[in-house]
Amino acid sequence: MAFECQKVTENLKNCSIEPSKNRDNSTLVSEKGNYLYKLDVKGSIVNSKYEELVTVNEVFPDCRSINDLPPALISEILNCLEPKELGIISCASTLLYRIASEHHVWKEFYCERWGQPILQAEHSDEKSWKELFVEKEFRSKTFMGRYTIDTLYGHTEDVRAVFVLSSKKLVFTSGYDQIVRMWDLEEGLSITSSRPLGCTIRAVAADSRLLVAGGTSGFIHGWKANEGNPHLFDLRAPPQNQNMEFEVWEHEGPITCLALDFNRMYSGSWDMSVRVWDRSSLECLKVLIHNDWVWNLAPHDTTVASTAGSDLYIWDTNHGSKLAVINNAHAGYTYSLARSHTGKLLFTGGEDGAIHMFEIFENTRYHVRRVATWNPHSSSVYSLAFEFPWLVSASSDGKLSLIDVRKLLRTNRNSTLNNYSKADNLVNNVEPPQRMLHGFGTNLFAVDVGSNRIVCAGEEGIVRIWNFSQALEIERRVQDLRGLRLENRMRRRNGKGRRGDQCSFEEKKNQTDGDRNSWYNRRKMTWRVKA
Repeated sequence: MAFECQKVTENLKNCSIEPSKNRDNSTLVSEKGNYLYKLDVKGSIVNSKYEELVTVNEVFPDCRSINDLPPALISEILNCLEPKELGIISCASTLLYRIASEHHVWKEFYCERWGQPILQAEHSDEKSWKELFVEKEFRSKTFMGRYTIDTLYGHTEDVRAVFVLSSKKLVFTSGYDQIVRMWDLEEGLSITSSRPLGCTIRAVAADSRLLVAGGTSGFIHGWKANEGNPHLFDLRAPPQNQNMEFEVWEHEGPITCLALDFNRMYSGSWDMSVRVWDRSSLECLKVLIHNDWVWNLAPHDTTVASTAGSDLYIWDTNHGSKLAVINNAHAGYTYSLARSHTGKLLFTGGEDGAIHMFEIFENTRYHVRRVATWNPHSSSVYSLAFEFPWLVSASSDGKLSLIDVRKLLRTNRNSTLNNYSKADNLVNNVEPPQRMLHGFGTNLFAVDVGSNRIVCAGEEGIVRIWNFSQALEIERRVQDLRGLRLENRMRRRNGKGRRGDQCSFEEKKNQTDGDRNSWYNRRKMTWRVKA
């Protein structure tokens, strides 16, 4: 391939990267706007005119290392790396450290896993996206550390629903006693409770603007947030206050699940339907009909995943159409469902005690593939909660299982299907849960995760908060004490300090005694004894 190297070098010195709509292809553009080269999905340089692969030396004849490349091209190359690889590359040189630390991809890494930070306005001036990502990733190890347990008493019967509002440090619970209770997540204290709503409350959902509860009578009872209330919702408000409290009746059977997003509210019922509501007008927008009782749902963007009977569904909420169905996802009912922040990963738990992980491919059509299966429980899995990278399950065998899905995921920036590409498609080669929490002995019906805490409740009517917030600090102190003991042990072993002098003196004394007790002296002594 023939071209003038000098002209190319002069053009590329002033080039910039123009990202295409598809992140997997970016083009090197000269100042005049003429397309010269582009990066393919593997990060290789391709001549855009002839679509031929060229080497770096052909494009940059004076290039001896990556530091000699234009910063725009280095930035685009780094865009193809994973977080761990990006951190390793940043240690190679000062230039790479500066480019890698300020790279926009750290924001994408963070938001793909955990969404926008809760206090983004406060952190934006203090910490970079790289620092936020590293801190969050480090904090994700807390569930392997030590914990304390807060036991909350107040419910008089079984607790069927638990919801953690992490942004406000609140916990909402409800159950057979027909009361919705609000708790302080950090202090473990009861804040307030509602009046009896007249039936079992099997579902609760909340955000900073709205709290909703679903009853077995088929109604949705809601409370609107009060700006003057430090705890957002006034559950003790009189029922005549229509501005702050409401009820909607559409379902013909018990409501089993609720969910909220920015503009809509979702409800599932044993009347075999999922209803999509407008939050402002409280009007039902869509009715999604299933073939069996609806047990759980998880919305994301314009889709909602639901479980009915033993099947798993994915729906388009704008058109009310069915996108994908997984028949017989479990042997028996599929009770529980959780979804990742990106919406690409689904987790289901069923009557058979198994937990399945599914991946959603979205190309010309929706395709759902099972990626992994765990069997940590000996009985039905009633509830699942997911906060990257931890999947927490609650079962009727009275146990909680903690599964780290990080090893199954490999963030592939070059995937054309989605941002997450799995390492393997081998369902059998999956590690067992990293941790099991015991000590209940009764059915666990609900679990949720937030703020380095796990909240669960069940048949005994007691709410437990497993607090891991101090796990890393405790582990750091343990490591410091361990290092101090090792240092003292090595100091004594090397003969330093006063005890070291004593040891050296004893050593010299033993050497003198050794000379005195030589073979000749021992033999002489033996003959004397014989004489």
